[in-house]
Amino acid sequence: MIDLHYWPTPNGWKISIMLEECGLPYRVQFVRIGRGDQTRPEFLAISPNGRIPAIVDHDPLGGGPALPIFESGAILLYLAEKTGRFMPADPAGRSAVTQWLMWQMGGLGPMAGQNGHFLLYAAEKLPYAIVRYGREVRRLYGVLDGQLGRTGAFVAGSYSVADMACFPWIVTHKRQGLTLDDFPNLRRWFATVRERDAVQRGLALGREHVKPGLDERAREALFGTPSPAPAA
Repeated sequence: MIDLHYWPTPNGWKISIMLEECGLPYRVQFVRIGRGDQTRPEFLAISPNGRIPAIVDHDPLGGGPALPIFESGAILLYLAEKTGRFMPADPAGRSAVTQWLMWQMGGLGPMAGQNGHFLLYAAEKLPYAIVRYGREVRRLYGVLDGQLGRTGAFVAGSYSVADMACFPWIVTHKRQGLTLDDFPNLRRWFATVRERDAVQRGLALGREHVKPGLDERAREALFGTPSPAPAA
């Protein structure tokens, strides 16, 4: 059994999708990030960075005691190795998938996260930050669109953890201020991945817990800042 420490965000969806795709038994431990659950000692013991997702595998690969793993990319690689699925066996294919997984972890996710923050949540609207991150996310969408134009159906050839890593960060494209009409290969791929039953189940996990907007407590827990004062 795997414990999934989770909240329905793009990084959380990566792992809920992967677990559904692999058919592994798991139980969900919701980490209410808007209430500060990610700072509790028991969670930090599993995820020292204080971020979701994290897992605890009670039947780990190779045996032994329960194994905690944090960082979504590391979890995807572990689950691919545990199940022998969604990662090519040949060195060239494995390298391609790993490169695109690292690209998402180091580029698409962080930049889209910053873009979303300054567009939607920052107490002060900073034009420089909005333009800077908006342009970078658009550029990264273009990089992925170009790759999909070369490979065809999926990011690194066949469906893999690279697709599961990238897809959740495209789910938020409208909130990022982008339209997939500008990226035809990305639009085609997005529609294909979204139709998968396991993807739908992974995206639906915990959806009922998400409320629109942020109250002052959530803003403090997520960003360390109170809500902006109303205009005089």
